[in-house]
This record gives sequence, structure tokens and C-alpha cells, in this order.
Amino acid sequence: MAAIARGSVWEIQHGDVEAAGLADAGAFLAALRSAAAAAGLGAAGDAVWAAVAAAGLLRPEHPHALHQLVYYSVYAGWDRAARGPPPYWFPSPVDCRQTNLGRLMEANGAKLLGSAYKDPITSFNLFYKFSVENQEVYWTKVLKQLALKFQQEPKSILSTSDRSKKGGTWLQGAVLNIAECCLLPCPSLNRTDDSTAIVWRDEGRDDYPVNRMSLKELRSQVITVAHALDTMFHKGDRIAIDMPMTCDAVIIYLAIILGGFVVVSIADSFAPQEIGTRMGVSKAKAIFTQDFIIRGGKKVSLYSRVMQGTSSKAVVIPATGGNLGVTLRKGDMSWKDFLSRAAGRSSIYSPVYQSADALTNILFSSGTTGEPKAIPWTQLSPIRCTADTWAHLDVRPQDIGCWPTNLGWVMGPIILYSCFLNGATLALYHGSPLGRDFCKFVQDAGVTVLGSVPSLVKSWKAGNCVKGLDWTKIRVLGTTGEASDIDDNLWLTSRTSYKPIVECCGGTELASSYIQGSLLQPQAFGAFSGASMSTGFVILDEQGTPYPDDVPCAGEVGLFPLYFGATNSLLNADHDKVYFDGMPIYKGRQLRRHGDIIQRTVGGYYIVQGRADDTMNLGGIKTSSVEIERVCNRADEGLLETAAVSIKPSGGGPEHLAILAVLKDRSAPYDVNLLKSKFQRAIQKSLNPLFKVTYVKVVPEFPRTASNKLLRRVLRDQLQQLLSNHSKL
Repeated sequence: MAAIARGSVWEIQHGDVEAAGLADAGAFLAALRSAAAAAGLGAAGDAVWAAVAAAGLLRPEHPHALHQLVYYSVYAGWDRAARGPPPYWFPSPVDCRQTNLGRLMEANGAKLLGSAYKDPITSFNLFYKFSVENQEVYWTKVLKQLALKFQQEPKSILSTSDRSKKGGTWLQGAVLNIAECCLLPCPSLNRTDDSTAIVWRDEGRDDYPVNRMSLKELRSQVITVAHALDTMFHKGDRIAIDMPMTCDAVIIYLAIILGGFVVVSIADSFAPQEIGTRMGVSKAKAIFTQDFIIRGGKKVSLYSRVMQGTSSKAVVIPATGGNLGVTLRKGDMSWKDFLSRAAGRSSIYSPVYQSADALTNILFSSGTTGEPKAIPWTQLSPIRCTADTWAHLDVRPQDIGCWPTNLGWVMGPIILYSCFLNGATLALYHGSPLGRDFCKFVQDAGVTVLGSVPSLVKSWKAGNCVKGLDWTKIRVLGTTGEASDIDDNLWLTSRTSYKPIVECCGGTELASSYIQGSLLQPQAFGAFSGASMSTGFVILDEQGTPYPDDVPCAGEVGLFPLYFGATNSLLNADHDKVYFDGMPIYKGRQLRRHGDIIQRTVGGYYIVQGRADDTMNLGGIKTSSVEIERVCNRADEGLLETAAVSIKPSGGGPEHLAILAVLKDRSAPYDVNLLKSKFQRAIQKSLNPLFKVTYVKVVPEFPRTASNKLLRRVLRDQLQQLLSNHSKL
């Protein structure tokens, strides 16, 4: 919180405004008091903030200290325990009717809800409940809004006759190619061959105009790659992509699926061992990669890691220019030579059409064992994530969507499909998203829907990266992957003239978020305003009994099992054991496990409080304690064992990684800083260079159950308390 924040907005003085960096304090203060007065004498903080926001007094060019002063002063007397998180954004009664979901509700609300329907804001909760209880009706309406082309229309939206599929059978009888749907003109979305499909810029060319690729050009390049793939592989073969999310990566991704092959998604940050594990689990026949990764002006070797990780054939793309900067091993192939295999082939391509539940993409998500879960995405998965962004992020035709990520993580495919199947343009920055150059690209590309993770926002804020830039074309912001920091999000939304930030929380196996914000509900920093459309869940107490739906509480979430787009299988694990075993029956069906502990607040918001198991979230990447401990146990010969836990900073924000250690000789001297550096090196070399060790502590022994199971939750709570006490000293 800003140190200069006053007890209420009425107590702000000229000196406070000047101290916050605004010279014309008098005019601003007069306008602020006028706006506050319009809310009414004695109005609650939310009414005052709504009036101040509507007046447009706080502008993007104002110092962050001024936004802090006003926001924290307005809400100084807000009782979170009695009223829940304070909202910073409110839906407009006029604009709500122009949102995707608002238009759907206006067209169908009276017919579906009868006289209970009033308007999109008033009736949102009713319509949400309708979508859960009448999924076939809801999905029939939504599917018509997307760029889908079925070779055979589905015989039914949902069938529950096969009880072995606890999540239901969706779009039975449907035949399509989801990549083809991304590449064809779509009159209902005003998408033509001349529409811009991708805008991009290479790092280091930040003063040049952005590059643009039309839908026709994208389709042509995808067809070329698909033809080349046909000369080397058999239909159904699994082909990996381990490279930054560039135009070439997107083209390769779509070509693999268009040709009836399966994408294996591998993040470009992985160490050789992790690449090899994923190649082996997926049985990938080949891998597309780059010679180097260009980040912040530095060249980081990628091909060498791929060579160490797998003996499978690699097709290597130059990071810059037309020539490779590495010498290829025998059997590998340059991008140029690969493309030459399509020479002389037709400019037309016949897509491979398959059932809706056909495998198209293998992604990975760490569980509580050492081996990552291999999660199959079918053609249903892209439809689900696109429908979610249509309903919650309000992605529309002619939008320009940007979410810096990687095809190795679930957000890569999500932003790809969400743009192409909603008729929007995909914006890609070929370089580091951490600094001003990326932020300038957002401006120059005219991005209207911008996604992030909190660590990115923290970097932009720390570097004041948006200063002098215009981000007001952005109309919706999204965030996922980590717990959001309230002040960082205040900074972010203020740079866009207070546009809504839609918090999203889900999973690779769901192809979506199960809770997220909505533009038809007030939004509060660091909180989720409700469940995703058509998604039902309950919060369970320690005995596994659901709390009533309208009661503030905290516990493990249990998802309703009938869930469009969620997995029915895993490639290397028992799906029922992972997601259903031990979960209670609710309304005749067994609930699906997700693993989050969530809190429902007063006011109906939700806050994620961590994982029920020992999975942690580091920088937006879910990993398990076991994986980290496996690496750290070998970092020093004097170690008996280690325990990895995540801890939450007192001010909120992303989780920090803490390593606790037990020594073989408990009386031996040790250097905590030396241990910390050894752990860091081991993790970077063998697991992921993005994971940062924040805290190390040596302890005499670990708490365990009677069956010798390590109680990481106890360690986490003890460490959290210890650090909290230190912060108060």
C-alpha cells in the first residue's frame, strides 16, 4: 500500500497529491471531491470508487503513486471480512449488451429464463445456473458463435450412456479437422482471406512496423508444411515442437494437426533430461526446434539441449536470418531442406477429418510423482478453451489477442485457438516479453486483449515499461498461472484506463478455467468473480461434505464431472485414480478432483489458496515437490534428504520456492548460502532454469505420518509462520 494513502478520500490534501507526483494538485483534488460527492454523502467505498472511475480522473500517464493514493484512500475503511474483496471495475449497463455473452443472453434470455430474465447483468447468475443445469442447450447456442466447420454434424451434444466416461461423451458423431477451422474464411465472423491472421515483430526491430500475415498467407504456409510432413511421416505419428511461440511454430502446430498427425508440446525452457522424458513418454517420432532462442539480445542455445535430450530426428529452424548458426548432427534436417520436400506439390491440401474425440495434441502437467502426466487434447479441447475466452474474456472478431507464452504450456494452444476460432488476430512477439520492447509491440500492434502472468506484470511495473506508451486500445486484460499481486494489478489496469482484468484458474486437463472473471460482474483484484460458464463445482470440508453454495468457506474444490473438453484418459497414468478415486458422490455423480484449495468470500468471490496435494506453482508452471527434491537430494553429498515447499509472500503475489534440508551429520558445520547456490544450479541444470530458490533452511528432521509419509503441509505452515514473525520484527 502507498505510504501516502489517507484514511479516506476526503482526507486527501494538496500536499498528498503533489507528493504523489502531480503538479496541478488543486484542479485534480477539486475534481476528485466532486466525483466522490456524486456518489452521495456517506457512500460506501465501492460507490465512491465507481464514481471516481466513471469520471476518468485517473489517467494512464499519471504516476502510479497517485493511483495508489486514491484507490487505497477510497477503500481505507473497507471491511473485507464483512464485505469481501473491494471491486475496482463495474460492468456498464450499456456496454454489457455488446459483449458476446450479453448478446447471447439478450437474444435468448426471455425464452430460456422466462419472466425471470431482466438484463445481462441482473440475470447473469440465473443464466450461469441455467448453463450448468442445461448444458446441451447452452453448448448448442455457443457452438454456433465459433468458426467451426463440421464435415459431419454431431448427432448429440452430450450423451451420458457410457458410464465409463465420467465426464460424458460430447459431440457424438461429429467429424471435423480443428486446424482447418482455424484457416478458412468465416462469413459469420466477417473473416475473409484478406483478414489479418497474425501480427508479429522480431526483437531488435522495435522501431520497424509490425509484420502482418493474412489468413490466405497463413493457410498457404500451413499447407506447404503439411505436404512436407506427408513425405516423412505416417498419419497419426506424434511430432514434437520445442521452440518459442513464433509464426513458424504456429504454422507447424496447425500443419501437424491439419495432416492428421499429433503435436507433442514441449516448453523451450526445459533441460535435456526433461525433453527426453517427454519425447519418450509421448513416443514422438521427430522434433521441430530452433538453433537458438533470442531473449533480451542474448542467444541461448536450444538445439544443443534437444540433441542431448533425444536421438529422434530434429528439424532445425534458424532463430534469425535464413542460415543456421549450428552444425547439424547426422540425420537432422534444416528448415530450408524440410520445406524443399514440398516443392512441386499442390497449393490445395485435403485435411484429415476425424471424430471430435480424436487425439490432436499431447501436453504435459506435473503431478505429485516424478514423471509428468501426459495429457491428451482432442478436438473438443480447442472448442472448450475458445468458448471460455468467448464468454469470459469476450474475444470478438477483429480483436487482436496477445498472451506471451509457449506452445509447451497450455496457454499456447489456448491463445492460438481463441484467436483463430473467434475470428481474432493473433499477436506474437519474437523475443523477451519482460521489457519495454514488448510493451511497445503491444501498442504498435493495436492489441485489444492482453494476457499475462503476475511475474510479467511485476517486471513491467518495476521497469516502468509502459511510460510514454498508449495501451488504451486494450479493452480486456487476462491473467493466469499464479496468484495475483493487488498493487501490481492496480498498476496494470491503470495503464489501460482501468480496463477489467479477468482472473483465470484451470488446468491443462480441463482445457479451460473452472473459475474466472466475467465482464458481466464487478471485478476485484486477485479474486475470481465466479465459476466458468457451464462449470459446476462445490467446496468440500475436511470430511468431504459440500458446503452450501452461498456460504463463505474454504476447502478443496470438487468439480461436477460432466465437463465439456475435460480429459477422459491419461496416456501414462490411471485417469480415474488421478481425478476420481476417493472423491464423494454429489447429486448421483462422483465429483472430479482438481486439487485446489479455494475460499469463497463474502460477496461471492473466490480466492485460490494453494494445492491440496504437494504440487506447487512456480512462475506459472505447476511442478511437484517430488521432482524438485529428486534433483536437490543430489546437490551435495552431505545431504540426507530435502523437502520442497512453496510459500506465499505476505503482500500477495507468486509463490516462492523454499528448500528445507536434513544433513547426514547433524553436527557438521554448513553454509546455507552455499547450499542455496548448489540447489539453484542443480534445478537449473536438471529441471527448469526458470525456477528460483528463494529460501533455504537446515532442520534436524522432517515431520512424518505413522506410515512415514512426509508432511510437507506442516513444513509449509511452520515456515510461513516463521517468515511472518520475522517480517514483523
